[in-house]
Amino acid sequence: MSPKDLQEIIRNGLLSFPVTPFDAEDRFAPSVFKAHLEWLGQYEVAGLIVAGGTGEMFSLSPSEIVEVVKAAREVAGDRPVLAGCGYGVRMACDLAQEIEAAGGDGILLLPHYLTEGPQEGVADRVRAVCKSTNMGVIFYNRGQSRVSAATLEQLAGECPNLIGFKDGTGDIDTVRRVTAMLGDRLSYIGGMPTHELFAQAYKGAGMPTYSSAVFNFVPETALAFHKALSNGDDAACEQMLRDFYYPFAQIRDRQPGYAVSAIKAGVTLRGFQSGHVRAPLTSLTGEEREMLQELIGGRK
Repeated sequence: MSPKDLQEIIRNGLLSFPVTPFDAEDRFAPSVFKAHLEWLGQYEVAGLIVAGGTGEMFSLSPSEIVEVVKAAREVAGDRPVLAGCGYGVRMACDLAQEIEAAGGDGILLLPHYLTEGPQEGVADRVRAVCKSTNMGVIFYNRGQSRVSAATLEQLAGECPNLIGFKDGTGDIDTVRRVTAMLGDRLSYIGGMPTHELFAQAYKGAGMPTYSSAVFNFVPETALAFHKALSNGDDAACEQMLRDFYYPFAQIRDRQPGYAVSAIKAGVTLRGFQSGHVRAPLTSLTGEEREMLQELIGGRK
């Protein structure tokens, strides 16, 4: 899929952010992963971002990320498959090439972690990764890897396959500057944890869509919220926030990292044995799983 085609596909539709299941021996469990994706496949989304933040990319080896991409490609049909990509610049370039060879359509460039860097250094990393692959690249503005609107505008002019900007900082001022300055040159994707909590504000800042983690276990609810947001139905959005998303956030906020752990628990409660989360994350307690089960109730 060409970067331009991918950019148009993801411009407004909801993006799925699947979990990565592990077996009892702490290995990637492809059969569970594919069964879960096949179940989700009955619902319409713009694409899959596998081995991303919700998919624990930060705890996967590069070879495991490639395995995840290959498994997703087997069951994704004509839906685009994007994958998390990151770490140091050389590792990110090599991984991007391996993801492309495995059948990936694009990458979400996650932060380089740990060390800080000036704007030009962060931009140099983006340039290098974009040059290393023919796939579309979405820059994830988060953590140690943040860019100003001016830097992003420069990168967009230099890198034709830079197709998207995903924000996980909550800095609405920067988001609005980016969307105002770059217009339709990029696709804009919300990337806050449980982004539905922030979606209305982000839409007002020019970011119309997002990746949904709860789509993993309540896909109909996730799509209903996205539809209401797209239609400007604030009353429906606020009802779902009160009934589901804010109560979910109360569980999520009980421990750091539960933004991933609670999603994985939800997938297991739906009948897909996604297993544990890898350290440094911890799994929900039995009491918390019961709370989540009660919240899910009859939701789909």
